[in-house]
Amino acid sequence: MNLLILPPLLGGAGLLIAFLIYCLVKRYRPGEGLVVEIADAIHQGAMVFMRREYSVLAVFVVLITVFLALAFQHYYTPLAFVVGALCSGGAGYIGMYTATQANVRTTVAANEQGAGAALSVAFLGGSIMGLVVASMGLLGLGGLYLWFGSNAEHVEAIHGFGMGASTVALFSRVGGGIFTKSADVAADLVGKVEAGIPEDDPRNPGVIADNVGDNVGDVAGMGSDIFESYCGSMIASIAIASTMNLAAVELLGGARNQLMFAPLALASVGLICSVLGIILVRLASSLSPEKALRLGTIGASVLFILASMVLIRFLGIDSNVWLCVVSGAVGGIVIGLVTEYYTGGRPVRLIAEGGQTGPATVMIAGLATGMQSVVVPVLMIAGIIYTTSWLLPEGAGVYGVGIAAVGMLATVGITMAIDAYGPVADNAGGIAEMANLGAETRAITDSLDEVGNTTAAIGKGFAIGAAGLAALAIIAAYIEVVSLHVPDFSLNINDPEVLTGMFLGGIFPFLVSALTMRAVGDAAFEMIVEIRRQFREIPGLMEGTAKPDSSRCVDIATKAALIRMMMPGLLAVLAPVVVGFGLGPAALGGMLGGALISCVLLALTMANAGGAWDNAKKYVEKGNLGGKGSEVHKAVVVGDTVGDPFKDTSGPAMNILINVMAIVSLVIAPLLG
Repeated sequence: MNLLILPPLLGGAGLLIAFLIYCLVKRYRPGEGLVVEIADAIHQGAMVFMRREYSVLAVFVVLITVFLALAFQHYYTPLAFVVGALCSGGAGYIGMYTATQANVRTTVAANEQGAGAALSVAFLGGSIMGLVVASMGLLGLGGLYLWFGSNAEHVEAIHGFGMGASTVALFSRVGGGIFTKSADVAADLVGKVEAGIPEDDPRNPGVIADNVGDNVGDVAGMGSDIFESYCGSMIASIAIASTMNLAAVELLGGARNQLMFAPLALASVGLICSVLGIILVRLASSLSPEKALRLGTIGASVLFILASMVLIRFLGIDSNVWLCVVSGAVGGIVIGLVTEYYTGGRPVRLIAEGGQTGPATVMIAGLATGMQSVVVPVLMIAGIIYTTSWLLPEGAGVYGVGIAAVGMLATVGITMAIDAYGPVADNAGGIAEMANLGAETRAITDSLDEVGNTTAAIGKGFAIGAAGLAALAIIAAYIEVVSLHVPDFSLNINDPEVLTGMFLGGIFPFLVSALTMRAVGDAAFEMIVEIRRQFREIPGLMEGTAKPDSSRCVDIATKAALIRMMMPGLLAVLAPVVVGFGLGPAALGGMLGGALISCVLLALTMANAGGAWDNAKKYVEKGNLGGKGSEVHKAVVVGDTVGDPFKDTSGPAMNILINVMAIVSLVIAPLLG
């Protein structure tokens, strides 16, 4: 049997399982009356945004496809680029569509059947996203690898798949992030702080836009984010194996084709383990949400570690490669647990206590938490790099980094399922509040949402670590490919061109963060003005006898996101081209190194500070330190407001920024000779 056919076959099977889960979700009642009306408004708002965003993206994809066709004079790379863009966009669209079907069913299940049923529906909704991400990656990348074969020219063409995935991911993550956080900030500041009304109050015109944003930012955007790291790690490992010297190949088992196929094989096994992990969560739904979700995640990882050992032996590859897989899988778990501590443990309570002396101390404590949270994940990444390089022979060490990244991301099906569960649960709580389903239902959805905040924070930490390793592997592949076309090419830190590139690379994370933070602030300002106008001019709105014009707020957020996502996206795509052709491959390599370090450090700081501020607000809202409406509550709401674009817009943009820059550099590498 031709083993190359297994990844696309398993990808197709994964999509079928995702469809069956969708059918299972649809069997739950969607409710009636006001509940359905609210859910439809959220669904329609999300679909309108996605259609408009993808219309803009389509133009961009066509332009890049034409450029690639002219540059390479063959169809392989442009075709791979288009397939990557379609797979990434498709994964985000399908996941978001199903999430907006699962949110209302979670609400109704909480109201009619209790916490266990609500957890099942929310998690199944997230599982569809997870399985679609993993399956689309295997189907698209595995299909291209099967079709193109393993010769050098075709392997370089597959890099286009990663570029397509990364380009769509950047626009989806940045556009969705601007949408969701501009709506969230505006709804919170005018509703909770100024008007003194509860979160998700139906009188607030920004609430529907806020709930739409949860889907387009935290489901579609996050799905595309993880998808590009998932595929990037496999592409980089394949590229490194294809250029590895013969001595290293002999020491690792002697079969180059097996080393090139190993990343796809590991991801295939990971998909199977993810399905088993999803089943574990489903069986454990009677437990507390956090226990059930943790059981599924850790269970899938343990199964994958054991299964990957059998797979590596079956492929005839040196057992040290399996240890590289283990280092990546364990590293992902450690990074997730550290993130959980900083966004859900003692640091959160310290931030909340800082609210007793006002917003300033909340801000100081949150920033300090974010900065401190960088230490262990970065040590973990450094440990993985050092360990994998030590395990493998000279000339093959960076292959171990790529395989470690594959090991970290192989069970992305369950990881993404748990991450996407968060916004589904959050939406369910919003629908329950707007539909006035009562305190008992809201208590259930709040408990699910609280766990969802932590799982989302863990997902962000995991995504950053995985993106860092994947980007490093892609950069290593870039060096190997350039070396084939430029004799004696190397990156030396004492080379002025490399040093210049490193400092140039350090600029981009800060510039993109500034652009995205300002975009959220400007869009939120415009929406705040609109919400205040409606409170002031619509008779009976504050009394609850009139309905707000929510569509106006959705339109404001949509326009702001589509306009302001363009500049960060263009910077990420064009910077490698300008530096590579303008200053040379050495300067471009230095730029990638500088951007990698800055992106990882800044992303961890922003994501964890934002998550900690968010949960500090939730801690106070549960009745601690004066509870809702107190001065402490007002102080932590300010922290949460600043933290929103930190954790959901600018921070996540860093993951994709470095991967886009790296994969674009890898694609143009053959042209730099």
